[in-house]
Amino acid sequence: MTETPRPELHQLAEPAEGIPHVITEESELVAAAAAVAAGEGSVALDAERASGYRYGQRAYLVQVRREGAGSFLIDPVAVPDLGPLDEAIGSAEWILHAATQDLACLAEVGLRPRQLFDTELAARLLGLPRVGLAAVVEHYLGASLAKEHSAVDWSTRPLPEPWLRYAALDVEVLGELRNLMGVDLATSGKAEWARQEFEALLTWAPTERAEPWRRLTGLSSLKSRRGYAVARELWYARDAIARERDISSTRIATDKVLVQIAQAAPRAVADLPAGHRPIARYGRAWVAAVRAAYDLPEGDLPQRTVRNDGPPPPRSWADRDPVAARRLADTREQLAAFADAHTIPVENVCSPEPLRRVVWTPPEQRDEAGFASALRAEGVRAWQADIVAPLLVDAFAATPG
Repeated sequence: MTETPRPELHQLAEPAEGIPHVITEESELVAAAAAVAAGEGSVALDAERASGYRYGQRAYLVQVRREGAGSFLIDPVAVPDLGPLDEAIGSAEWILHAATQDLACLAEVGLRPRQLFDTELAARLLGLPRVGLAAVVEHYLGASLAKEHSAVDWSTRPLPEPWLRYAALDVEVLGELRNLMGVDLATSGKAEWARQEFEALLTWAPTERAEPWRRLTGLSSLKSRRGYAVARELWYARDAIARERDISSTRIATDKVLVQIAQAAPRAVADLPAGHRPIARYGRAWVAAVRAAYDLPEGDLPQRTVRNDGPPPPRSWADRDPVAARRLADTREQLAAFADAHTIPVENVCSPEPLRRVVWTPPEQRDEAGFASALRAEGVRAWQADIVAPLLVDAFAATPG
C-alpha cells in the first residue's frame, strides 16, 4: 500500500511583530508590565536557563506574550525583580509548556501563577505520541518550529539574534495551542482531568534530595562504606567549586572522574590518577575530600544501601507475597486497558509508586472509598483515584487473602 504523503509543513521563521527588544532597565519593565496589564486573556510565558553551563537552574531570559500587548523578552540578570510583571498578570491564566521546568526559576524572579495551562501536560492527557513543543506545534498548527537553540548557553551576553528569534516564537504559538487543546480536552471528556492536574502544579516545587551524591553514576562500583564516604566528600567538593565559579558541576568534573578518584583514594596530589585535566586542576580539593573521608570514624560512614520506607521492588513480590503480586498484576492490566481505551499514557492515570504502596499496604476499608482515600494520601489526584479505586476493588476481590 502506498502511503499518503504528508502535507509539507510551513516554517515558523519570524515572530509576527519582529524580534522584541530585550528589556534590561527597570523603566522598560514597568512599561512592559503596563502593556501586559492592558492586554486580554491568558499570558504565555517561557524561561531559558543555562543548564549544562552554569550552576543551578536560574532563568537567563524570560519571554512573555499576551493578546493586545505583544511579546516581551526580559533579561532577569539585569532586571532581577519581575514583581511589576507579576502584579500586571494578576490572576490571569499562565500558558506554559512543561511547567515544571520553568516554575522554580520564574518564582526566583518573582513570578508565580494563580492559574495555569500546561500544553505539554495537556498533550500527554490527550495521548499525543510526542509532547515536545515542536511536535505539538506540528500536530496542531501544521507548522515547523525550530528547536536548535534549546540547549545553548543562555547566560551569553549579548544574546545572538537567532536565539532571540527562537525565544520569541516559543511564546507566540502558546495561545493558539492552548485554545485548540482546550477544545480537544473538552470533547474527549478530559477537561476535568486537566483542570486538576494544572491546579496541582500551582503548589508544585522541585524535590530536595537528602543525599544527592547517591546519584553519582558508577557509585555502586565502590565496594566499601569508606569508598562511599570518599565519593560523598568528592561530590560535595565538586559542588562547592561549581557554586563558587558558577559553572555546571559536570563541567568541573564528570561523575566518571569522581568515581575514578574515589577508587584510587589518593592521600597526596602526586597520587591522583593521571590523564584528566579536571583531576590535575582541582587536585588539592580532591585530596582534601579524600582525607576528610578517611578521617571519619567508622560509625559515621554512610551505608552502601539506604533503607526504603516503601514496598520492595515488584520483582521480589512473587516470592515475598504472591497474593500482593497477583493483585498488582491484575490492577496494572486493568489500568493499561483503561489507558489504551482513553488514549492516555498509563503513568498519567496513576504513577507506579503510589499504586505499589497501596497494593502492598492496603487500607482496612477495601471498598472504592477506602482505596480512593489511600491513593489520595499518596498524592494521587481525585480524578485518578476515581479511576483506579474500582480497579483495586476488583483486583482484591479476585484474589482474596
